Amino acid sequence: MAVATLFGVAVIVFVLIRVVPGDPIAMMIGPGASAADVAALRAHYGLDGPIASQFVIWLKSALMGDFGNSISMRLDVLEILADRLPATIELAVLALALAALLGGSIAVAGTLVNRRGSAAIDAVNGIFLALPDFIWALAFVLVLGVAVPLFPLTGRIDPALRIDFDTRFLLVESLATGQFGVARDILAHMAMPTLALALPLAAVIARVLKLALAEAMVQDYVLLARIKGMSELRLILREALRNAVGPTLALTGVQATFLIGGTVVVERIFAYPGIGNLAIDAVINRDFPLIQGLVLMFGLIFILINIAVDLAVAALNPRLRHG
Repeated sequence: MAVATLFGVAVIVFVLIRVVPGDPIAMMIGPGASAADVAALRAHYGLDGPIASQFVIWLKSALMGDFGNSISMRLDVLEILADRLPATIELAVLALALAALLGGSIAVAGTLVNRRGSAAIDAVNGIFLALPDFIWALAFVLVLGVAVPLFPLTGRIDPALRIDFDTRFLLVESLATGQFGVARDILAHMAMPTLALALPLAAVIARVLKLALAEAMVQDYVLLARIKGMSELRLILREALRNAVGPTLALTGVQATFLIGGTVVVERIFAYPGIGNLAIDAVINRDFPLIQGLVLMFGLIFILINIAVDLAVAALNPRLRHG
């Protein structure tokens, strides 16, 4: 299914970007170029044949690991993706971890308090749920970047820090090598985009997990543990949570794919050098090879997330595991 899905994505994006108006060659070539120069460039980038033949040629090259060269950046597409993808992965993983922590804490707190307190938590959570990630991003720019400048507004790391990294996973490498000052600077640059991505997802996790906990708390095994004198917090953490986390995990996997998509706008707002920011530049420049590589990369990430969630849900649910 993953292979068929990726093939379908490849076909759709390949056709769509070629039928919409606009010519990438006209955007990159000088106004005084001759017709022969334009034709030569079109042939160089494989844009001079029918769409079907272009797709066949591109697919054969892609299966060999060659996604072509970017029209706007004049670099190999895979090299560009390998350079930018780690930044987005670190941002998305950090946002997902923060969303899980915040959402889980809100759900547990909403289960512990009385009805009035639970309604207040639901109301606040509804506000977080109603505001999309790019609104949070703009709010953080105004509040935490301009009014009270606590965090850097743009970039991934302070340009004044002249550090040679062996990989593009800057946060992971700086923590692994004990460069905690560098890691602190990287985290400061990631703070606002991470919060912007995490807060809407945290609201979704909190709502679903709170409902699942409410159902679990009236089950017989929880009532038996309460009769034995177990505290409410311990009941939730030790008895109810493990059964409530299954449906929450499944929905979180779906929402995580939207979180990856949300990086496109959020990275642009903070000039964060990931594949989301790169995707906007590729579309503006009508960079066909780069757009195709980016869309396939996003598709592959979505598929891997769904597979990981399916395996995790099966591991937590013995009925699915043995079925």
